[in-house]
Amino acid sequence: MSTENLDKKESLKKLRELVNDIDFCMMLTDLNSQPISAIPMSTKKVDESGNIWFLSGKDSEHNSNIAKDSKTQLLYSDKSDMEFISIYGSATIHTDKDTIHELYSKSDDAWFDDKNDPNITAIKFAPSEAYYWDTKQNKYIALLKMGIATITGDKADVGEKGKLNL
Repeated sequence: MSTENLDKKESLKKLRELVNDIDFCMMLTDLNSQPISAIPMSTKKVDESGNIWFLSGKDSEHNSNIAKDSKTQLLYSDKSDMEFISIYGSATIHTDKDTIHELYSKSDDAWFDDKNDPNITAIKFAPSEAYYWDTKQNKYIALLKMGIATITGDKADVGEKGKLNL
């Protein structure tokens, strides 16, 4: 696996690509406690600056954790495509109705009454550091390349990894 540390413009492009492709992540809050609080979240949007947006309940534990300490980590994993990204940054809670209405979709009805539910908040996650692993192919091709490398003794080029300079 080759290492490729990307510049800011390429980093934002790679971040958007992986986050939008994978969609669901584990959001880790209260990073100074053990065990760390983790909850699955669905990405609503990645804006032009690379901020990642989510919808959340005002009364949720992770909202409470973010209010106490904004340090947050997102872990995205798609094992079927062998794509992974770990993103560290800070999160803030927003209650602006225009933002919430923009992010809300019909699938959110499973969690909220509607887009005017008084319990809805938006979480804006501002990334400061990220590291990614991307095979550029599906897991079967990657496993085939690893098998061939094992037989031939050569190193398998199964993709790339690197730090995203945000």
